[in-house]
Amino acid sequence: MARERLSVVITTFNNADTIGACLASVAFADDIVVLDSGSADTTRDIAEREHARVYVQAFAGYSAQKQAAIQLALNRWVLLLDSDETLPLGAAERIGAALEAPGVAGFELLRREWVFWRWQPGKARLNHYVRLFDRERARMSGHEVHESVEVDGPVSRLDVVIDHHGERDIAGRVDKANRYSSLQVRDRHTREPRALRLRMVLYPTIAFGRYYFLRGHWRGGWAGFIAARVHAFYSFLKYAKLYERRVSRRHGQRGPVETERHQD
Repeated sequence: MARERLSVVITTFNNADTIGACLASVAFADDIVVLDSGSADTTRDIAEREHARVYVQAFAGYSAQKQAAIQLALNRWVLLLDSDETLPLGAAERIGAALEAPGVAGFELLRREWVFWRWQPGKARLNHYVRLFDRERARMSGHEVHESVEVDGPVSRLDVVIDHHGERDIAGRVDKANRYSSLQVRDRHTREPRALRLRMVLYPTIAFGRYYFLRGHWRGGWAGFIAARVHAFYSFLKYAKLYERRVSRRHGQRGPVETERHQD
């Protein structure tokens, strides 16, 4: 049985250190699209050498940029990846089998995280996201950060684990926590919660406990502990910046997170 033709879609910005491995892992696709935000390194050169169709567009926000890339795909079925993600051996066969008779609007894929100097432990909980989908029944969520694919119709889980080669050091992870918390506060979908000051005091501890104990990162040694602490710091920053926004508006000022512009 012939399978549905597949487009792989990737957005990039100065990802010369990871884009080659990402593209090599999806070489089986019928069509590969790279939408670049104006890289100053060799990202676009590498993508062209790997036979991707490369386009350039000024960064429009995480969700809008990915939606624009999806619109460039030649095929109805799309696999959406980040530039620092790779698929494992055997993924081509599993994806091909799923696309022989999809029967759903999209598929969730699992994701394994690189945590500073090691992979997350095998028994730690893997996140899962809709990444393989019928683009005629799907759209990006529109969030400034933690954007996701929303589909009209049923979703199934596919036994494919994406490897996410994320931040390689603590400084990079802390920088990301700072940027993402600002973006989340600026997001039109983010509403100020009740008991904001109490959340600012208590929720970082709750966030640490969920990440470290419930999700199983305690199995990851000191890497898991440090990652959980940074995750808790991210939670604190989000509520602290919401409080800063409230105080600034009370005094007729615009908070810093309302005037920032972020690049992918």
